[in-house]
Amino acid sequence: MVTLAEVAQHAGVSASTVSYVLSGKRSISANTRQRVERSIRELGYHPNAGARALASSRSNIIALMIPLRTDIYVPVMMEIAIAVATTARTHGYDVLLLTGEEGPDAVRRVAGSGLADGMILMDVELDDERLPLLRETDQPAVLIGMPADTTGLTCVDLDFKATGALCAEHLAQRGHRDIAVIGEAPAVYERHTGFAERTLDGVRTRARELGLRLLHRPCEGGYDAMALTLARILDERPGTTGFVVQNESALEPLLALLRQRGRAVPEDVSVVAVCPEQVAVQASVRLTSVAIPAQEMGRRAVEQLVAKLDGRGGDEVVLLAPELTVRASSGPAPAQP
Repeated sequence: MVTLAEVAQHAGVSASTVSYVLSGKRSISANTRQRVERSIRELGYHPNAGARALASSRSNIIALMIPLRTDIYVPVMMEIAIAVATTARTHGYDVLLLTGEEGPDAVRRVAGSGLADGMILMDVELDDERLPLLRETDQPAVLIGMPADTTGLTCVDLDFKATGALCAEHLAQRGHRDIAVIGEAPAVYERHTGFAERTLDGVRTRARELGLRLLHRPCEGGYDAMALTLARILDERPGTTGFVVQNESALEPLLALLRQRGRAVPEDVSVVAVCPEQVAVQASVRLTSVAIPAQEMGRRAVEQLVAKLDGRGGDEVVLLAPELTVRASSGPAPAQP
C-alpha cells in the first residue's frame, strides 16, 4: 500500500505539503498542487479514511434515511438509493443507509455523532416528525419529497400535483367523464405521505376544473384487495370509464379483473398509471403512464447536498416536471347508449 511519505518523495515535496493538498487547509501553489495530484494518480494513493476524516473534520459520508415499510413499492426506493450511492461516489462520498422507522431519533443520532457530513431523507410526510429537529441542527440535508411547509428546507421531487393534473387532463381530453383513482394502501394516506397526497390533490383539483366526476379508493394491492376495490367502484359508479392508478402492485390485478368483467382496455376502459417506466412497458397491456424519474431524483438530491456541503447551495425546492407517455391502455371514452 502506497504511503503519504512515498507520495511526498515522488512529488519532491514534504509530507505536510501532501497533507495540505488533501485537506485543503492551506493555500498551495497551483504548480505544487498539480505535482502532488499527479503523483497521487500515478502511484494509486488512497488516503486512509479515518485519518482523512480527522484531518478535515469530515467523514465523507452521506446518511440516506429510507424507511422500508411494507406498504411502499420498494423497487422505486432502491432505484433512488442506487442513484444516490453512485452519484455520491463521483463526488468522493460514501453512503450510509438507514432503513429503520426511527423518525427523529435517526436524525438526532446522525447529527449528534458526526457520523455523516450530511443527510438525505426519503418517504417524506406532509407533517414529517423529523423536520423540526432537522431545522434545529446545522447538519446539511436534502429531502427527496415535499412536506407541507418547505421553509428552511431543500427538497427534490417529481411534481406530483402536476402529475395528478396531467392524468386527469389526459382522460378528459379523450371524453371520459367518470374517473376513479386507485391509490396506495390506506396507511400511506393515514401517514399523509407527500407524494400520494399531492397526486390526489392534483387529480381532484383538475377534475373539478374540467367537470369530471371522481372517486378515490385506496387499495392494499394484490388480486383480492383489487377485486374488492374494483367491485366497490363499479357498484358506486357503474359508468366509470377512466382509471388513474398510483399503486404498482394493483396494476396487473386490475387489468386481469377488467378482462374477467368483459371490459376491454382501452375500448371500454382507459387506465393511466403513475409508476416506473419498466412497470408500464412490461404490463400485460402497455400502460399510458407518468414515469417516476427515480434516478434523476437521486442524482439531483446528491448534487444539491454536495453544493450545500461546499458552501455553494441554499434552501431550494426542485420540482421535476412530469411527462406522460401515451401507450396502449388509454383511448376515447366509449359512446354512451
